[in-house]
Amino acid sequence: MPSAAPNPDARVVVTGGSAAYEIRDFLTRASVPFTYLDDEGPAGVAVCTFETGVCLTSPTLEDVARELGLITAPSSGHYDLGIVGAGPAGLAAAVYGASEGLSVLVIDEFAPGGQAGTSSRIENYLGFPEGITGHDLAARAQAQARKFGAEILVLRTVVDGHKEGDVFLATLSDGVPVAATAVLIATGVDWRRLDVDGVDRLMHAGVYYGAAASEAPGVAGKDVFIVGGGNSAGQAAMHFADWARSVTILVRGTGLSASMSAYLTRRIEDAPNVAVQTCTEVARVDGDDWLRELTLRDTRSGRERSVPAHAVFVCIGGRPRTASTRDDDVIVDDHGYLVTGRDLYDHGLGRADPRWSARGREPYPLETSQPGMFAAGDVRHGSTKRVSAAVGEGAMAVPLIHRFLADR
Repeated sequence: MPSAAPNPDARVVVTGGSAAYEIRDFLTRASVPFTYLDDEGPAGVAVCTFETGVCLTSPTLEDVARELGLITAPSSGHYDLGIVGAGPAGLAAAVYGASEGLSVLVIDEFAPGGQAGTSSRIENYLGFPEGITGHDLAARAQAQARKFGAEILVLRTVVDGHKEGDVFLATLSDGVPVAATAVLIATGVDWRRLDVDGVDRLMHAGVYYGAAASEAPGVAGKDVFIVGGGNSAGQAAMHFADWARSVTILVRGTGLSASMSAYLTRRIEDAPNVAVQTCTEVARVDGDDWLRELTLRDTRSGRERSVPAHAVFVCIGGRPRTASTRDDDVIVDDHGYLVTGRDLYDHGLGRADPRWSARGREPYPLETSQPGMFAAGDVRHGSTKRVSAAVGEGAMAVPLIHRFLADR
């Protein structure tokens, strides 16, 4: 993979090839300017040199974030609202909650933006007719939330969350305890895995999940493949088309119209270096220290053929990230999505459940089977998997949380 052009505003210089992928991805999504030089430094070892002169070899993401001042501690032990997940839904709730006077803590295991933060360009979001990148949208929302007083912690997970009385208690992955009166789960989804030979071995060495916008300079003049037929795949294809020699979208179905927005399908049809191969799946990926070849299978005939490839980006839908809620007696559907509101009655919540009968009310819309715990965005059963819908649900959750707090 060729080196990116030097960035005069760089705060970090990164070397290390595939070993440095997660660092490049984190810096991109955290909106930290950096220069990537993959042909310098020891092979297979990530090295970060900061503008302060500090040099870290094989650093963890926490090491990098700490050196940049991105690791902070919560200012309080108790908040009105704790939000788990800093994607569009979580950030929207943080903006509206904090602007209306709630004390708000947002916790994210990576960087603000969620899966939408990997989108190279979102063109159907209200107010941005020319489109906006996912990490730019997240950066604006993060700044807005902080302006109103919300606190955002990155590279943290909830390792022990439970409810005691009327308070939600949690221990974070760094051992810090926090508490909140109400909780919003906005953890979104993880990319579904491509279960074929070679993927794990070549991960971050030509095989990526999501758009991996940080890798665009490295595909200049190369042949790139996108696996998937949804909007994320379409956005990735158009982004890499500005860099790559060719971009090929691989879909198992007979076309894109069933799963991709019309504006994206039109752009793909008009792009001279973007092709769509229907009824096609990846059977195997091969390479030495980097991806060199894909074996493709025709889903109708079963015939296989091999094609040269420099990079493949997998965008095949997601699985809900609900692991942190499983110990809280929270109802999920058959696919693991959090069930909310009146849908709970169709998924096993009894109308005489004592948690609700004692309150004399039914669950609010967006409220889970645990009173005071709400869900918004892609992690929620029945949600519309769009950025605008996630933002709308995050905003909608705040007045419902105000009602819950008033009930108490």
